[in-house]
Amino acid sequence: MDTDWLMIATRFGLYFCLILLPGLAAFPLYALQKAERSDDAVLSLRGVLSIGAVTGLVLSGFGFLVLMASMTGNPIAEPDWETGRAILSESAIGTAWLARMVALSAALFALLFCRGNLQRLVMTTLAAAAALSTLVWTGHAGAGEGRLGLLHMVSDVLHMFAAAVWLGGIAAFLMLLRPARDEASGNRIVIAHRALEQFSFVGAICVSIIAITGLINGQFLVGYANLLDLPGSPYGQLLIAKIVLVGVMILLAAQNRWRLTPSLHEAIAHGETASAAAAMRKSLLLEAGAAIAILFLVAWLGTLEPIASMAIA
Repeated sequence: MDTDWLMIATRFGLYFCLILLPGLAAFPLYALQKAERSDDAVLSLRGVLSIGAVTGLVLSGFGFLVLMASMTGNPIAEPDWETGRAILSESAIGTAWLARMVALSAALFALLFCRGNLQRLVMTTLAAAAALSTLVWTGHAGAGEGRLGLLHMVSDVLHMFAAAVWLGGIAAFLMLLRPARDEASGNRIVIAHRALEQFSFVGAICVSIIAITGLINGQFLVGYANLLDLPGSPYGQLLIAKIVLVGVMILLAAQNRWRLTPSLHEAIAHGETASAAAAMRKSLLLEAGAAIAILFLVAWLGTLEPIASMAIA
């Protein structure tokens, strides 16, 4: 695998970890009641989040090695540490990398050593959100200058935070609705149904933020005067695929809200939840698959030159 594809794969892994960390950590804060947050039989997140934080640290370290290799032409196993020190001390990429490592370490510390469940979740969410925001510094938005550059960065951060809440919610619901025959499974389904109804409002906000910030980012990266040029470039083709997948996710989310959640309510009332829960799991898995594909496309898009830049050139 060459350096370019290693970079894309590493970016994809980082996006996956750093999107899920704050999204999953935040889910119990708005979707679960106080007693449910500390009940591991309902939703046990500490281990999952700890693995995610460690994975993020490892991928960040590996990504730095890949970056040095791409800049110097040296093999990854033979890094040029002088170049590495220059990146860390003289570039925004280095600053973002250091901030990400500190933020992920803070999240891991909170997960391992904070005793209070609420405090642990709040600290993990904040630290993970800070780690996620560092990806903006090293992306296309981080290359902007002045007020417009700041607007692009803020828009991109909000775009990522909304995506994190949406994707974290999908992951949490899949955990709540996991197939099980223990005594707690029925209670989890009841909790999942209540949380699904609450998430409809949160999800609508996330979709609205993603749509608005997507339009803003599109103007910066593509420029609406260049829309007809989208199919003619690799960047445009990947962006079209991303937009189509987002549309698929919205349709699946609408199905979950307006058809499957009411069906789950009826199933709970009649004490026959297996079929309704399985249908919801299937829809959520399809939504998760589309989300994973989008994250891969985002990782790939970050390595290509935006259409707006090509038009200016």
